[in-house]
Amino acid sequence: EDLFEQNHWEYHPQTIIRREINTNGKSRAFINDSPVTLDGLKTLGTQLLDVHSQNDSLKLGGQHFQRDVLDIFGQHRTLVEEYQQQFNKWSQLKEESHQLISESKQRQQEADYKNFLLKELEAVSLDTVAQEQLESSLKVMEHAEEIKINLQGCLQLLEVGEFNVEEQLAAAIQMLNKIQQYALPYDALKERLESTLIEIKDIANELQDLDDRIEHNPKQIQELQSQLDGIYRLQNKHSVDSVEALIEIRDQLDKESNKLEYLEQSIQELQVKINKAETGMIALGTELQARRKDTFPHFKQCMEDLLNKLGMEKSNLQCSFENTSPGPFGLERIQWLFSANKGVEPQPLKKVASGGEFSRLMFCVKYLIADKVSLPTIIFDEIDTGISGEVALQMIDMMQEMARNHQVVTISHLPQFAAKGDHHYYVYKESDSITTSSGIKKLTNQERLEEIAKMLGGNNPSDIALANARELMGAEE
Repeated sequence: EDLFEQNHWEYHPQTIIRREINTNGKSRAFINDSPVTLDGLKTLGTQLLDVHSQNDSLKLGGQHFQRDVLDIFGQHRTLVEEYQQQFNKWSQLKEESHQLISESKQRQQEADYKNFLLKELEAVSLDTVAQEQLESSLKVMEHAEEIKINLQGCLQLLEVGEFNVEEQLAAAIQMLNKIQQYALPYDALKERLESTLIEIKDIANELQDLDDRIEHNPKQIQELQSQLDGIYRLQNKHSVDSVEALIEIRDQLDKESNKLEYLEQSIQELQVKINKAETGMIALGTELQARRKDTFPHFKQCMEDLLNKLGMEKSNLQCSFENTSPGPFGLERIQWLFSANKGVEPQPLKKVASGGEFSRLMFCVKYLIADKVSLPTIIFDEIDTGISGEVALQMIDMMQEMARNHQVVTISHLPQFAAKGDHHYYVYKESDSITTSSGIKKLTNQERLEEIAKMLGGNNPSDIALANARELMGAEE
């Protein structure tokens, strides 16, 4: 029911699975009239049905399958899930750490260059630089001689020369002073000339001050030129045209430098979480490994007892536990070692087990774990290959025992199997001039007797074959 809720399927105690296939090849699938995908059908099918075929026996040689069988037999499911949750948490944290470290390395490579740029910008003391003032000062120093000549020329004209402006204005003021009483305009003009003379003297003083301050200093010119060259180079390098823009770039680089420090701190904090998750994972993995080791002796005894019933009296099943780095299923690699004959050292199943031995081994595994996984239906597809006599009868007894709690379907060509079943279905093919179709039919007791006789003696069974069939079916009663 939980599975139905997880997948939002309509749940009923009796489940009907339906699939419609159109003539154009398209199909639709339903579970209790809820439309589902084929993957959804497969998900449900694995919970309802186990099909054992000859190819299925080959799975037994795989280490993953051997581990899963041991966990099912030992009822380790809860512990396995707890371990896997912790392993996934540890793996996810490690992946996050790898990504942060990779990002950190990439940023570090970029940071080396950006730190170089930052130091270049910080070395210029941009906050105190007035670019226009520097450019103006440099221009004045570079033309100091020309400026001094012209300033001194102005002073010569204004106050130093034989006919300087100040003396000329003073003379003019003196002349107007003599006639100011005759008319108001003369007095007004005199006042204006006096104001002009004051302004001229003030200008002359400023010119003199400027002239005194101007000095052709090659060393200072070189320092100013070097400072400006540094600013121009940085502006060209960063494709900007102002000191303010350089300051913005410098501040941004400084922020990015702080981000890298934060990233390193995040990596350290993440490592603490990884160590904690790893400790929990190792503890659960160690407990799971101990449980598996404790489970195997009982599993071994049960398997060897069953194999003995199936004619493999000298069978010897061992298990190796090889420690490995943590994986999604534990801390060890599990491998079954098997020998069917006395005096033969157990080896990996793939190397020593024949097809018939594989088949019997797998049958015993299914027999042991059937109740523990609660599968409603188990299908054995020609499990009887290479089996006959007493071994077949023992296998039939085991199937009948399984059938007490499960629906067991056996596809078989052995008459003993057919005779022991609760029901007998006959699969056949029919052909006409155009098509061939397959069919299945549930046999009556008489039809069943005839079919088992055919399995014993061919299509035209003799009286002896019919008698043998009747005996086999009678043994069932």
